Amino acid sequence: MRKEFFIIGTGLFILSLAAHFLFKTSLLIAISIFILLIIGIFNSLQHKHSILRNFPVLGYFRYMFEEIAPEIQQYFIERTTDGKPFSRNERSLAYQRAKNISSTTPFGTQLDINTSSYEGLKHSIFPAHVNEELPRVTIGSPDCTQPYSASLLNISAMSFGALSENAIMALNKGAKKGNFYHNTGEGGLTDYHLQGGDICWQIGTGYFGCRNEEGNFDAEKFKEKAHLSSVKMIEIKLSQGAKPGHGGVLPAAKNTEEIARIRGVKPHTTILSPPCHTAFNDPKGLVQFIGHLRELSNGKPVGFKLCIGQTVEFEAICQEMIDQNCFADFITVDGAEGGTGAAPLEFSDGVGMPLEPALIFVNKTLIRLNIRDKIRIICSGKIISGHAILKAIALGADLCNSARGFMFSLGCIQALRCNTNNCPVGVATQDKMLIKGLSVTDKFERVYHFHKNTLYAANELLAAAGKTSYEDVDVSIFMRGDEFTHLSDLYFPDNLSNVTKH
Repeated sequence: MRKEFFIIGTGLFILSLAAHFLFKTSLLIAISIFILLIIGIFNSLQHKHSILRNFPVLGYFRYMFEEIAPEIQQYFIERTTDGKPFSRNERSLAYQRAKNISSTTPFGTQLDINTSSYEGLKHSIFPAHVNEELPRVTIGSPDCTQPYSASLLNISAMSFGALSENAIMALNKGAKKGNFYHNTGEGGLTDYHLQGGDICWQIGTGYFGCRNEEGNFDAEKFKEKAHLSSVKMIEIKLSQGAKPGHGGVLPAAKNTEEIARIRGVKPHTTILSPPCHTAFNDPKGLVQFIGHLRELSNGKPVGFKLCIGQTVEFEAICQEMIDQNCFADFITVDGAEGGTGAAPLEFSDGVGMPLEPALIFVNKTLIRLNIRDKIRIICSGKIISGHAILKAIALGADLCNSARGFMFSLGCIQALRCNTNNCPVGVATQDKMLIKGLSVTDKFERVYHFHKNTLYAANELLAAAGKTSYEDVDVSIFMRGDEFTHLSDLYFPDNLSNVTKH
């Protein structure tokens, strides 16, 4: 192709030049062809890109189509039930509830529900009255002197740095209006988080916001911020679903001078949080650290977040809490399918336990050790609807956190560019021009409405199941398609094989 390009290009250049002198045609055509020839010569001599070396100009189309491939997939190819990690229907549901408009759908389900993967709610013939009041859960073990009444749905951990300042402010203002909490993420507690909303301050392995010059935990810096009235809970991050065992990642493009100053790191460099803590390195140290943070924070709830990996390690933590008689106020369980920012593909796709079995395991373990009543379980992973909330509660959670659901409420379009600093809607970027596109005054209202409408939908489902309290929810109110092993069971869930015919 390279040879043909130069032969045809040179011929067209000579012809266009001759046409200009003989027929007084525009010289612009000849100039344009000449520029393309120069570009072609350059590309044919470079050694970095094989496509451009062999196809000196046409090769650019490959990169152009690759750049817009996600948009082509999303807008022209995928069906409303397709799309990963969230389908178009799921995204539309979040947008509609955030805008406080009708989220009803016409003409019945678009899902194939006659499959083993179907999951449905067993409704009651005698449904309960729908509770207008949004549910709350008190968090605080016997050692906690400042228990916190949390909403059933809250904002999951997303750091300033991963998200823009406008996104953080909108989230916190929405949390203030809706009376729910906002997890800071491991990037630290900043002024953008202090817009009046309740805060769960996450302490990661980098100890951002409470670290000394060596990068280790600084008790005095922690104590100063932990005493702020907005800080209601402290969460120790052990691992997260997107990259368990790896540590957080902040791409260099997002590490601005301001973020570097807040975190105490060098600007414009990729920040890799250590995979493990330096304040402790075993279950005993973790439990002691929990007690230490509770003391420093003057008795506020302290818990930890993790993605389950080796189950024996979690069991060892539980046993250590029993031995020391020092219990976490809450445990946040993240699923391996979680994640909002940057993560190596191998970790995203192949490390950690998915949310459902993780929730079941954590809940069963706490029950088996007779400490379930002391610890709240928070579910964090793909919570975007009332159905997802009810399912998490059924599997063992007491309350839920959502990250991507609230990102959708801010206007996220699932462009899948969170790690590039090129988020087109100003949510996951530090580009000042893109950030200006996100209006805090408009988006915080959407955050508020998404929270309120999603919880009300959960209340409606609860009532449809004939229940009046979330404490009555368990897996018995759900059905799965793989339970229907006979054709008759597809239509009559009860076993009819023993019914006597008369």
